[in-house]
Amino acid sequence: MAKAKAARKPAKVTAKPKLSHIDRTGQANMVDVSAKAPTERVAVAEGRVIMRKETLDTVIAGNAMKGDVLGAARLAGIMAAKHTHGLIPLCHPLPITKVTVDIFPEHSFPGFLVQATVKVTGKTGVEMEALTAVSIACLTIYDMAKAIEKSMRIEGIRLLEKTGGKSGPYKAEA
Repeated sequence: MAKAKAARKPAKVTAKPKLSHIDRTGQANMVDVSAKAPTERVAVAEGRVIMRKETLDTVIAGNAMKGDVLGAARLAGIMAAKHTHGLIPLCHPLPITKVTVDIFPEHSFPGFLVQATVKVTGKTGVEMEALTAVSIACLTIYDMAKAIEKSMRIEGIRLLEKTGGKSGPYKAEA
């Protein structure tokens, strides 16, 4: 360990970084939010699991071999939102007050539209928690239905909207 520190070259000091998670020397940095006032913050994210019509019909009918696909996906998404800080480096642990994961069958894809809403009263936003909830819910749908179809695709994971905080509200274009 001592050799690794000794071998490291001194960090070059640069201008103020444009990215909040990078310090003046270019190193990863957890943002200090201690001076921020807590505000109510909400984030909504979405994603899609694209599959064959037959797979969609099997999941909707509750006939997947592994059991309740959508129930498991909802629960996985909620749990993932609560553990985001342990999954994504530099995310703050947050006292999340609400997580909702909604899963809608979409015959037009065909597949499922997954939406997550996460709420907190805190000093930093919950965008990553909403995106993580959607990602893990989509992965759970894939995992539980892969015996039926391995060619499913997960697509379109994105932030739909957020409120609260210094940067103000955000709403994605349709």
